[in-house]
Amino acid sequence: MDRRSFLLGLTALSATLNGCSNPNQSAFRVRLLRNSLPIQFPNEFRRQLTEFKDTTIDIKPADQLQALFTALQTWKRQGGKPEADRSFNLPFVSQQQNSIPDLVTMGDYWLSVAIRQQLIQPLDPKAWQLWNQLPDRWKKIVTRENQVWGAPYRWGSTVIVYRTDIFRDRNLTPPKDWADLWREDLRGRIALLDQPREIIGLTLKKLGQSYNTADLTKVPNLEAELTALNRQTRFYSSDSVLQSLLVDDVWMAVAWSTDVLQAMKRNPSIAAIFPSSGTALFTDVWVRPAVASNQDKAIQSLVGQWINFCWQPSIAPQLSLLSQGASPILSTLDPATFPDRLRENALLVPPAELLDRSEFLEPVSDTTLEQYRSLWTKIRSSV
Repeated sequence: MDRRSFLLGLTALSATLNGCSNPNQSAFRVRLLRNSLPIQFPNEFRRQLTEFKDTTIDIKPADQLQALFTALQTWKRQGGKPEADRSFNLPFVSQQQNSIPDLVTMGDYWLSVAIRQQLIQPLDPKAWQLWNQLPDRWKKIVTRENQVWGAPYRWGSTVIVYRTDIFRDRNLTPPKDWADLWREDLRGRIALLDQPREIIGLTLKKLGQSYNTADLTKVPNLEAELTALNRQTRFYSSDSVLQSLLVDDVWMAVAWSTDVLQAMKRNPSIAAIFPSSGTALFTDVWVRPAVASNQDKAIQSLVGQWINFCWQPSIAPQLSLLSQGASPILSTLDPATFPDRLRENALLVPPAELLDRSEFLEPVSDTTLEQYRSLWTKIRSSV
């Protein structure tokens, strides 16, 4: 799943609050995906603190989730004594700030790998006042064998995006669901993600099956449907479908909502829909490096306070609007209290029944993964 390698292209979030950070000084350090939190949040978090106000808060972004995952592996390999990490460097930011962070952004799809490689440590949800308010599906995605390994703070989905002007000028019916990808009037005008679980998954969804189907050989017509979809497709890419849409190369595409929402802000000619039969979900979560220290009481407290801060009902709407990813707490709140721009955004606030039909891509067995690889190779090599 390569959604995490995308550059979101927004203003950088970087803050070291309350003075310069020193590796030997007690500091609360967060390494996050660029633009996954609004740039105003660190100062607001500081303002809300009732204790440990003098602790340095050091927040730095990375452009890609892959860079953060690689950093977790490096910190583990070096036993908690990292060398200077230039992947996080920004102008005027001291090399001395490259210490083990207390929290790191991770995509949910990589959580099982991180646990298996012992890159992260379990968290204690009893320290989170709002954990019980989190919807069960977000609790489930970060829980393994009764241990909680992450705290989800924003989510997105796989959506259909299209050019409204082209559809209008050619008198085409706007898409509503995955079945529209198979329409004859769109043949050769579609771009798809170069992701087997996404594309095979949406085909399974079209057939009334789950994205997490364990045995693909038991799904009638799956190969035939994928072959037909391949004939519809102009090209596959995990990083250029939106660009192709904007230059008229294609009329419709499958993309990730976090990227689509950002593109829609700049380009009024594109629109997107949350498929009516449901779609794939992904979530960014806070995780704690396995080599992070557990000794400092101030830091332990700030870890819990930071996670609670991201879930606050007053913060969740702002986070959703400004980061282009919905807070998992939104679905527990009254939409009537949201700003109009949020309430009317069907990608961030989809109808409850559509969200209920959607799924996270759960870990699957090696046998199932091999079925995906084999089927994907066969379909892509067909003419």
